[in-house]
Amino acid sequence: MFSLLQKQYSAAIAVFISSLLAAMPALAGDPIYPALTIADSLQTYAHVVKRMEEVTVRIVDPKDVRVTRHYVMTVLDAEGERYARMIQGYDKLTEIRSIRGALYDMLGTQIKKLKQSDIEDFSGTGAESLTTDDRIKRHAFFHNTYPHTVEYEVEIRYNHTFYLPDWIPQYDESIAVEQSKLVVVAPKDYALRYHATHYSGNPVTSDDGSNRTYTWEIKNRCAAANEPYATRWTSRTTAVLLGPSVIEMQQYKGNGNTWEEYGRFMYTLNQGRDVLPDNVKQTVHQLTDGLTREEKITKLYHYLQQHTRYISIQLGIGGWQTFDAGYVAAKGYGDCKALSNYMCALLKEAGIRSACALVYAGDNNNDVTRADFPSSRFNHVIVCVPGGKDTTWLECTSNTAPVGYLGEFTADRSVLMYNEEGGKLIRTPAYTLEQNQQVRTIDAKVEESGDMTLQAVTRYTGLQQDDLHSRVNQLTKDKIIEKLKQAGLFASYDVQRYDWKEQKSLLPFIDEQIGISARNYATVTGKRMFIEPNLLNKRAGRLSSDSSRQSDIYLHYSYRDIDSVKITIPDGYSAETMPQPVTLQSPFGRYTSSTVLEGNTIIYIRSIDHRGGMYPAGSYEELVKFYNSMYKADRSRIVLVKK
Repeated sequence: MFSLLQKQYSAAIAVFISSLLAAMPALAGDPIYPALTIADSLQTYAHVVKRMEEVTVRIVDPKDVRVTRHYVMTVLDAEGERYARMIQGYDKLTEIRSIRGALYDMLGTQIKKLKQSDIEDFSGTGAESLTTDDRIKRHAFFHNTYPHTVEYEVEIRYNHTFYLPDWIPQYDESIAVEQSKLVVVAPKDYALRYHATHYSGNPVTSDDGSNRTYTWEIKNRCAAANEPYATRWTSRTTAVLLGPSVIEMQQYKGNGNTWEEYGRFMYTLNQGRDVLPDNVKQTVHQLTDGLTREEKITKLYHYLQQHTRYISIQLGIGGWQTFDAGYVAAKGYGDCKALSNYMCALLKEAGIRSACALVYAGDNNNDVTRADFPSSRFNHVIVCVPGGKDTTWLECTSNTAPVGYLGEFTADRSVLMYNEEGGKLIRTPAYTLEQNQQVRTIDAKVEESGDMTLQAVTRYTGLQQDDLHSRVNQLTKDKIIEKLKQAGLFASYDVQRYDWKEQKSLLPFIDEQIGISARNYATVTGKRMFIEPNLLNKRAGRLSSDSSRQSDIYLHYSYRDIDSVKITIPDGYSAETMPQPVTLQSPFGRYTSSTVLEGNTIIYIRSIDHRGGMYPAGSYEELVKFYNSMYKADRSRIVLVKK
């Protein structure tokens, strides 16, 4: 954002800028974008302003799509730097044809031009990838005088129509837009599919010879405040999603007009790759013959986990086409597609019907699959095993996940199951409040000095055990204890003991035991001792009121926490002040806490039923009240006085 000094003198040089605008294009031949002409309204909440953008998508034929993106960004401050860098991936399906760029100062004067030798070119292979043909070109001017402006033009070519690019002019809240345009040029007989959100009206269309042109454009879109518990930004801003009607990728052809047809193309792309070697077929029968259906699924899933590991291999069309089952059997590894395909092959040999399912994995707030617009918006593959009553879901990239449990990574979202009959959009299971529990019992003792020792036993179930499951299966015990010591549980403390026991069932749970010694937990002043009885489960922070809230509220999954705490205090103390019982009821859940003193034992009970989901923006103030009341109640103190 502009400094105060810049704003003070901006008006004084407005006349100069106007004359500069008239003179410089004739001299330079290129447009300039002086930063001082940006409207004040576009600077509010913004770290960067997109001065202009034109994205042109030219569908030459189903195996030749040209995409040019020309854009100019004015960077207002250091926070905006990350938006002003050119990053473009490419592989055997995507060719970068040209990259051009320039850097301008605050007045719009060009001070540097992109040199091809300055463009970084590096592998896109990640830590879990054995090999991929993914590569990335990246460039930044690294100019730290603000504001400044960068201009890039990137031209790429897709040699397929399996997917088409999207247009999202504001892909982040902190980007303001002066002008952005999407232009799609396609043959007249090509049925372009598109879906627009938060766009008023229809695209402007025109015909020119054998082609039809579609144009979408927006102007003067302000940045937005960063709001807590907001819904996915891309669901709140203008976007145009493009989808192919005719699909070609190498020798494979199909169409994407419906989910059924899209799934049929995916099946054709991977057809015949589920043939197991004879030795593996024999192993399947040795493991499963005579077992029930459920026992077979469990046995084969454990076999997969014990004999394979996840490694990403993405080469050319292999980004979407699986390595065959024989490859996985011989090598002992594969990516999500290959391991899922291999699991389906094992089940098929055992006489159990299953199918791969495409999913967009990650935070459920980023579920981008639309039932009304078939398109390629997936990043992961899992296995669906339909049953007469229940469907079993299998995450094949994990060597530790229980049979039938998906976890937060892929639960409660739309997925595309595909087989020889085509594709079908279905949902993965949603885990309920009653399934996602954290139930803790604490026995603690406070000394005259205020030091405290405690023993905590906690059972985590469902989604509440996901993070702990990762820790106990990936880290050593010493490393877990080290992280606990760094977690800030108390002002000063040591972890004396840590242990756990994991139950890998359809609804998994972990029992955890922790021993802690905390120094000066209780505050001792003269005859008085001050104790917060809520030891390990305090609400983390307060929310600020916002009467102009724009986004609907997204709260993560539903869960239940119950804490039962007993604290033994030194002899000779009585209660001077005790916290009052608290009951909070709201659409977002229910919270209760109570504290009593029985002899020299404090008994504290806290429970919360937290209801996740979507809520209207207008209920934000009620959420603020609920969360802040919990924050206050969680920090209530007992005042003890020595007799």
